[in-house]
Amino acid sequence: MGQDVDKERFSEADYLRFGERLTEQLAELRELLDRPGFGDGVTTVGAELELFLIDERGRPLPRNAEVLDKLGDDRLVMELGRYNVEANLTPLPLAGRPFTALATEMQELFKAVDGAIDGGGALPIGILPTLGTGDFTHAAISDEARYRAMARGMRRLRLEPFIVQIDELELEVEDIILEAANTSWQVHLRTPASDFARLYNAAQLAIGPVLAASGNSPLFLGRQLWEETRIALFEEASDDRDVERRFRRDGRVTFGSDWVRSGAFELFERYVRDYEPVIPALSDEGELPELRLHLGTIWQWNRPVYDPADGGHLRIEFRALPAGPTCADMAANTAFLLGLTLALAERDLTELPFGDAYQNFYRAAMRGLQAKLTWEGQEVLASDLVLSLLPEAKAALLRAGVDPADADLDVIAQRVRLGRTGAVWQRETLAELGGDSEALVRRYHENALTGMPVHMWR
Repeated sequence: MGQDVDKERFSEADYLRFGERLTEQLAELRELLDRPGFGDGVTTVGAELELFLIDERGRPLPRNAEVLDKLGDDRLVMELGRYNVEANLTPLPLAGRPFTALATEMQELFKAVDGAIDGGGALPIGILPTLGTGDFTHAAISDEARYRAMARGMRRLRLEPFIVQIDELELEVEDIILEAANTSWQVHLRTPASDFARLYNAAQLAIGPVLAASGNSPLFLGRQLWEETRIALFEEASDDRDVERRFRRDGRVTFGSDWVRSGAFELFERYVRDYEPVIPALSDEGELPELRLHLGTIWQWNRPVYDPADGGHLRIEFRALPAGPTCADMAANTAFLLGLTLALAERDLTELPFGDAYQNFYRAAMRGLQAKLTWEGQEVLASDLVLSLLPEAKAALLRAGVDPADADLDVIAQRVRLGRTGAVWQRETLAELGGDSEALVRRYHENALTGMPVHMWR
């Protein structure tokens, strides 16, 4: 939800008018999507990297405004927590060497943010192990109207305090700040409207094995939880459903509950029909402003995006991958994810049980490479499945015009063969350090700055 808003308090009349505009703009969007050739163009890739700021001990440092003022780089923006910043990378064509370019730019921005903090630094990691309950107060929310407005909007939809539960961990939570515990590497793929359904369904199936190979969030509040605890934490922290009535199957953060049958519009329509607005900010600027603002407050793990730029186009936003451990790892994760998505899009996946994709996603988040995933009707160990899928993903990248050097997925292969994801490294290193999470973060920071992929870390 990157759009700015100019106020944080809204009346019920604002919500009513906002809802009317959503209905109007949804009809306008349908007309746009139905135009022949809408969104056709060069396939491009973009990405956003969320970073933690840390002090010299390795604890969260709530100074994002100061860091951004010091750097003055328009690619860097605030995130929800004062100890988070987001780097927006330059979109570029999929053909050529996009993953090398992404790695180079994110390393530049990572080191710039890191160098702007005296004694501390920046960290690409799914969940910072040194976060404590004292880091989730209202004072930790970044000083921007859109975040205060979002906090008020979520309080309107659910009773607070509410309970967040992940395995044996149970928290009583107020406000939305718990969402700031999660940082991600979010990839965007520009998608022609005519190809959206098959590419989106492919993304839904692909994300399970890719996530299994990418885990980097095993620690939260002194506990070892899922390989990708972010998945459970973000879903729980953002859930706005009425516990008693369960008026909607899916929360605001969700994997989804079925294949897409016709195209992107069916998702946009469901988001307007089923989800209450959070921030009813009215605007006369830009194209479909209320609709785009509303869509930005529903965080499906693979999310459709409408962008009015370049005459209007669609993107798939892949939101499930964690930040880190290094830029090389994130570039490799991206190549594997996009290659596998392109390969699977050549099939009609709607004949497969959607439940397989759904269960694979959550099993991968829980168990990582040790998860049992269902593929082509067979239960397979995730590590074996990933290795078997790499040639297919590489071939699809080559067909899409990716340079052979960039289509090489050896970083993923080595990581999987060694069983050395970021999550595994964190658990093993924490044990070696006697449970000292601050020392763990400091060692992680040193390794991340080298740029070497995690399977090569000491």
